[in-house]
Amino acid sequence: MDEKKIRINKYIADAGICSRRDADKLVEQGLVMVNGKIAESGTKVGKQDEVTVRGKRILAGEEKIVLAYYKPVGVTCTERDLHAKKTVIQDLKYPVRVTYAGRLDKESEGLLLMTNDGNLINGLMRAANFHEKEYVVKVDKEITQEFLRDMAAGVYLTELEKTTRPCDVESMGKYTFRIVLTQGLNRQIRRMCKELGYQVKQLRRIRIANIELGKLKPREYRRLTEKELEMLYSKVGSRENE
Repeated sequence: MDEKKIRINKYIADAGICSRRDADKLVEQGLVMVNGKIAESGTKVGKQDEVTVRGKRILAGEEKIVLAYYKPVGVTCTERDLHAKKTVIQDLKYPVRVTYAGRLDKESEGLLLMTNDGNLINGLMRAANFHEKEYVVKVDKEITQEFLRDMAAGVYLTELEKTTRPCDVESMGKYTFRIVLTQGLNRQIRRMCKELGYQVKQLRRIRIANIELGKLKPREYRRLTEKELEMLYSKVGSRENE
C-alpha cells in the first residue's frame, strides 16, 4: 500500500548507498530502476519492489544513524575490553547498536561520531581522504613561536618512525593552542608535543570534517541534521562506490 512506501531517494539513502541529494542525481541520470523500469523523481517504493542502482539490486535495510557524542575523559574507545572501566558503548547507552568512527584515547575528550553505517566509518578513517579533525590542546609550559612553527611544519615521531603531515596550528593563549589534523596516527598530538619537549595536559576534539562539538557537554549526544549529513557524505564520498 502507498502509505507503507517511501520516496526512492530515501530508500536509496536508507540502503547506505548515498545521501538523498546524490540519490536524486542518480535518478535523474537514469541509473535507478524499479521493477525493471527506469525510476522517476518522486517514485515511491516498498519492500516488495525490486530496486537497482547501476544494475545492482539494493535493500533499504535499517535506518542509518549518525550521532555527535561528547566523549568524556576516562571513557575508552572500545566495544569490549575486560580492563576498561567504561567503554563508549556503555557510556552512550543508545538503544540502537552504533560504534565509533575514529578513536579518541582514554585521556582525551570531545567529539566522536557514532554510527551504524560501516561505509561512513571506512570513509572517515581513510587517511588518504584528508578529512579535517580540529582540537584544542593545553600543554604544561608556555607555547613559543618556534613550537608553533615546528608543529605546523610536521614532526618526526621517533616511536612510529613517521613524519606528520603539515597542519594548521595557532596559539589560543599562553598554554593553549588549536590544531587541525588530516591524519590519525596513534596518539598523534601527544607524540608531537613530546618530541618538542611538551606534555599534553588537556586535549579536546571540537570538529570532525563539517561536524562541530558545539554546545554538547560531556556524555551528551545528538542526531546529526539532514543538512549536516548531506555535507558530511559529500566530503566522505558517495557510498555507492564502496
